[in-house]
Amino acid sequence: MHDIADLEGRGIPGVGVASTEFVLAAQMQSRSLGFDPAMVFVAHPIQDRSDAELRALADSAVDQIIRSISGK
Repeated sequence: MHDIADLEGRGIPGVGVASTEFVLAAQMQSRSLGFDPAMVFVAHPIQDRSDAELRALADSAVDQIIRSISGK
């Protein structure tokens, strides 16, 4: 969240990507910082996935990430 705020503060678009386990934590951190970043949440968990599963997860989120960065 701090990294995205820093990027946005420097005029560089940013999007947070986290697993669904962290939706509430991201909302709370966002409120605490007074910053409402673009966020994309992917299925949880991440750490136990195979390379192929991680690629599929990334493929399923990339369009939403690009839309969030571009504001479209």
